[in-house]
Amino acid sequence: MHSFGYRANALLTFSVTALAFICAIASFSDKFSNQNPSAEIQILNINRLKKQSYGNDEVSLTLDISADLQSLFTWNTKQVFAFVAAEYETSKNSLNQVSLWDVIIPDKEHAKFRIQTSNKYRFIDQGHNLRGREFNLTLHWHVMPKTGKMFADKIVMPGYSLPDAYK
Repeated sequence: MHSFGYRANALLTFSVTALAFICAIASFSDKFSNQNPSAEIQILNINRLKKQSYGNDEVSLTLDISADLQSLFTWNTKQVFAFVAAEYETSKNSLNQVSLWDVIIPDKEHAKFRIQTSNKYRFIDQGHNLRGREFNLTLHWHVMPKTGKMFADKIVMPGYSLPDAYK
């Protein structure tokens, strides 16, 4: 005869194994969802481009961000973290990435939006490398599932440039 402890252990082991199997199937099912997010970012105004007192360049922008990330939501999606980054090259670094704005999208109803805002975080370069600089604006997103592996992707929008002189 088996004691109560052996039977409880067997039941617990079976339950955890079944739960792990169900979670794996749920995570695998996300591979079959059709994801086609879209985004457009425009710079409405360059509010200022100045040299700070200790030599670093700082830029303030007004952005018009329009995105439709609804296709990222499946029954297994908990939330989506999205952010806009300015990306540019300098002689010292092949990739400089500065986060300008971010948002946590809790559900599908809030995943289609249009917002006009100035950069939420400071756009600063260590040095004076921003005058006349060409850069890309990139919308990154990280999909956080209820179960399974988190994944990320991005849309790169090239062709932006900053003025040659401080203002």
